[in-house]
Amino acid sequence: MRGMYIHIPFCHQICHYCDFNKVFFKNQPVDEYIESIGNELSILSNEGHSFKKLETVFLGGGTPTSLSESQLDRLLEIIHQYVDINSLREFSTEANPDELTRGKLSVLKNGGVDRLSIGVQSFDEELLKRIGRTHGANDPQRVIKEAREVGFENISIDLIYGLPEQTIGQWKHTLDAALALDLPHYSGYSLIVEPKTVFYNLMNKGKLPLPGEDLETEMFSMLIDRMDAAGRKQYEISNFAVPGKDSVHNLIYWDNDEYAGIGAGAHGYLKGQRYANLGPLKKYMESADNNLRPLLESHEVTEVESMEEEMFLGLRKSSGVSKEAFKNKFGKTLTEVYGKALEELIGEGMVLESEGSIRLTRKGVFRGNEVFQQFLK
Repeated sequence: MRGMYIHIPFCHQICHYCDFNKVFFKNQPVDEYIESIGNELSILSNEGHSFKKLETVFLGGGTPTSLSESQLDRLLEIIHQYVDINSLREFSTEANPDELTRGKLSVLKNGGVDRLSIGVQSFDEELLKRIGRTHGANDPQRVIKEAREVGFENISIDLIYGLPEQTIGQWKHTLDAALALDLPHYSGYSLIVEPKTVFYNLMNKGKLPLPGEDLETEMFSMLIDRMDAAGRKQYEISNFAVPGKDSVHNLIYWDNDEYAGIGAGAHGYLKGQRYANLGPLKKYMESADNNLRPLLESHEVTEVESMEEEMFLGLRKSSGVSKEAFKNKFGKTLTEVYGKALEELIGEGMVLESEGSIRLTRKGVFRGNEVFQQFLK
């Protein structure tokens, strides 16, 4: 186990594109839920899972910063009971610009959090309203200024392209504003319309005017080129950073390594098993509070599945899949297992082979899903 993900499912506003496990904050048992997280950590600890040597902790959601200062403080206190904060390489939290007050920033900083991942999505006022965000176009600048004053240096923001009616000019403006903040890390994602979201319902009614595939590709290309020109290297398909500021926690996922998933609806990967927790708050809390693992489902990952995951997760990284790491994990070479598929992909100019790794070409980056499909049986 290299990392821990903790899910905080509360939101003051549900964004139109979000399909994560979340509930409106109002009238929810927030304090009790935080205690249930402590109970789940206790259960796992009693089962023999040690959290003392973790590299990362990541608070995600929902919105961790929807919690009050005292609630955040209590959550961090519980985490400290199980995790040696001083041994972590990275302690991150997701945040919304309009909820991240100076008081909350101080609580997070004092509690050992050293990295902020702020959901900005756009610097266009009109688009922000259209996608259901509650912050304004100028809030990120204020929050980042205050975060730096409190002592945060490792700050990332998320951006989304391919939004309804978004123009290339709006995307350029967002990239201009984002890069003007001079942050060490940026994430840029294309909009994916997921079931059970506002956007999905609108799309089914023919009321979601999305940019076409060509325009979305142009936006992605602009993202890569602008980030590269600004010294933010693309270390993963959607992530860009100055050297040394890659997201350590997310690299655990892409390295296909193990991590604990804590909280309602959280997913984890421990001792060869991928699992999902119960999603509904009441069911999750009842289970954890009665000293039972709040599991919805668990699956023993076969060697074939693990090799597939090693490929489609590892190829997301610009460094690609390490031949040595693959051999050490599975006792077989990449060529032995995937020789035919690799030969075809190299011939199509989608994948590049070097002495130590297999990685995507630029063409492969733009057609990643086609490449990943070749490694699924």
